[in-house]
Amino acid sequence: MSSMRNAVQRRNHKERAQPEERKKWGLLEKRKDYKLRAHDHKAKQARLKILKEKASERNPDEFSFGMMSSTVDKAGRKVTDRGNKSLDMDVVKLLKTQDAGYIRTMLQMVRNERLDLEKRLVLEDEEVRVLRDGENERKGMHTVYVGKKEEQDEFDDDEWFGKGAELPGRGAGKEPQVEDDDEEGAPKKQKRPSKKQQEAKELAQKQEQLFMSKRDRAQQRAAAHLEAVKARERALMAAEEELEMQRAKINHTVGGVNKNGVKFKIRERKR
Repeated sequence: MSSMRNAVQRRNHKERAQPEERKKWGLLEKRKDYKLRAHDHKAKQARLKILKEKASERNPDEFSFGMMSSTVDKAGRKVTDRGNKSLDMDVVKLLKTQDAGYIRTMLQMVRNERLDLEKRLVLEDEEVRVLRDGENERKGMHTVYVGKKEEQDEFDDDEWFGKGAELPGRGAGKEPQVEDDDEEGAPKKQKRPSKKQQEAKELAQKQEQLFMSKRDRAQQRAAAHLEAVKARERALMAAEEELEMQRAKINHTVGGVNKNGVKFKIRERKR
């Protein structure tokens, strides 16, 4: 009978959720959560009770030989030895020298990276204006055909292409179109561009817009990278200066502040 009773589908008992007006307090605490919290609270109270009893029964005249070697800070807290062995002064100087060498190496690497970035960028008023593509730089070619050898020798680039930076076909260096009159004196009608020509023109405009947007994004990324490299270089320079100051204090060649907060200065011999 028990097996039949277990085979029957029973109701799924769901846990009550937090009421709508109390949702700001988080999930509703269940019994298992309360048991854990209450157990932790009672354990802490028992520990505090034991400590209070020890403090009340403490003998003010109590003495042990361990008190002679232990120290107490200004707040009255006991300071114990962590087992760290003090290094010799020569070893400390050697470590400082190695740290300085590492920082100089990293600083040189960051400086070279900054110089490479600045070579690829043209800066004006601390803003990136042009991004050089380096090896991937776009190189355009334009071929002009002439009829004779003499025309090739007498060919002038500025006269044909114009003195601006624009290529032929973009408005610069173009000769104005002159409308020829036919025999009857009526001007010739300009031919309307075909559908293929219009589609090619629209495609060229879209490609140019896409190229400009990609170039702008590349310039922004390069500028952000350059700023990050400069910040890292400044941080390494500050670390190098601080390390040099520490080495000078170890060698007693510069003043400073001791562990008690007293300023001192190395006296120089009078000449």
